[in-house]
Amino acid sequence: MKILVIQSKMGIGDTIIYLPYIEAISRQYNSKVTLLAKKNSKASELRESCEYIENIIYLERDNKEKNLRHNGFFGSINLINDLKKHKFDYVFIFNSSIRYKIISKLSGIKHIFQYPLFKKKNQNITVAAQKLIFSAFKENIKSDPILKINHEKVDAAKNEYNIEINKINILLGTGGSGKNKIISSKIYIDFILKCINKYDCKFFIATGKSEEENKVLNEILNSINKCNFVKLNDLTIKETLPIIKNCNVAICNDTSFSHISAALGLETIVLIADTSILYGSYSSKMHPITSEETKSHLQPRQNIDPDKIFNKFEKILTKLKSLE
Repeated sequence: MKILVIQSKMGIGDTIIYLPYIEAISRQYNSKVTLLAKKNSKASELRESCEYIENIIYLERDNKEKNLRHNGFFGSINLINDLKKHKFDYVFIFNSSIRYKIISKLSGIKHIFQYPLFKKKNQNITVAAQKLIFSAFKENIKSDPILKINHEKVDAAKNEYNIEINKINILLGTGGSGKNKIISSKIYIDFILKCINKYDCKFFIATGKSEEENKVLNEILNSINKCNFVKLNDLTIKETLPIIKNCNVAICNDTSFSHISAALGLETIVLIADTSILYGSYSSKMHPITSEETKSHLQPRQNIDPDKIFNKFEKILTKLKSLE
């Protein structure tokens, strides 16, 4: 049994959102799957934590970049030839594009499951995936992705980064793929000050490498003396996973690390500026906080209340303590 899953969205967040459905497909057919995805989905960074994904084929297609292998009409021919070599029996297509249905048919795949064609507009990312799986084999799947990490790697990270269980270890995900997603450093700083005034904390800051992201990172690092910070921005996603798994709580904007931390089982406060709340609320581990609706001149990413973050943080700590 050879199964292909096509997930053509960009970004690690979308990859993680689809994991419960990919796992359900693998479980239904008692077979690992091959994932067709774009390189910027970072699927390769997560593969080790998803034992049901056997192989990854990269979709080399982008309307903004020329001369990619799978662009345009001839790119479709290339993709058909690439898929033919694998002789897939089943394909699950997580979008409404007729292009992938035609490609799948011409690749010789007999059993094709896909979203309803031509219905991309206003499509709910989790509901559409749930309907696809239910239509295929009548199983209701919860939208709670899980990334599994080897215990030895978690323990090694704990030792390497001196992560103490008597401290509150907090992940701060401060990066973002777009400027409108990046939350003002002042909001994180206000939250950090509230934390260290009451608790013994250690902060792990995960961000990207853009100028805007580094500005936020440096403003945080330079604003608070004698605070226990660890930067994760020089590590790969894969290298951060066991470190994040050692944390107690995560506070992230709508970035890859909010998806990662929730999938690793952390209670994750997601700061939503002017992006869809869906991306910060699909998992039971996510607790979204939205921008304040005021007539202020401030942008949404500058207008999140640190007090709301801290109050939510304390409620989570109370919950975690009750589970000890």
